[in-house]
Amino acid sequence: MSTPTTLTAAEAAAREGDFTVVDVRSPGEFAGGHLPGAHNIPLDRVKEAADTLRAAAERAPLLIVCASGARSANACAQLASLGIAAAGLEGGTGAWAAAGNPLERPAGARPVWPMDRQVRLVAGSLVLIGFLAGLAWPPAHWLSGAIGAGLVFSGVTNTCGMAAVLGRLPYNRGAAGCPTFDETRRRLAA
Repeated sequence: MSTPTTLTAAEAAAREGDFTVVDVRSPGEFAGGHLPGAHNIPLDRVKEAADTLRAAAERAPLLIVCASGARSANACAQLASLGIAAAGLEGGTGAWAAAGNPLERPAGARPVWPMDRQVRLVAGSLVLIGFLAGLAWPPAHWLSGAIGAGLVFSGVTNTCGMAAVLGRLPYNRGAAGCPTFDETRRRLAA
């Protein structure tokens, strides 16, 4: 049976055991709740894990998941450029949970805001700070301009440097009990 480019939560739930599920969110987001049996390979490390993902895809179709579907679409495109077939979950873990499907969480894990929400908060805060500081010291308006330029670059290139930086913060690195990137790669290779 072929796998379409995207699946709805209902379609994925009906075929849940057929897939190797790969969650491309940050480890902190992953720890906050993920599809049962999912493996965490953050989006910025997908190409690094390409050989492992290729081997996993040869055993079972890949279902790529994120919070809303945007990062999983990006990951699917990266994998497709490497000749690795993968399907994305339409609406991500949000749609999965909204459909009444269960999420797994490590004991003691706290939910972390999705990365896009973190980026919006930081970018908006920096723009506001630049604007307000610019009222007292006009050159501070350049901060707002720089953030705006960064957002335009992010939109054009479909990359996000701010998300890469935020992903390195301690609360985005995952909870105790979550496998590391290298452990996840070993599990996928087995």
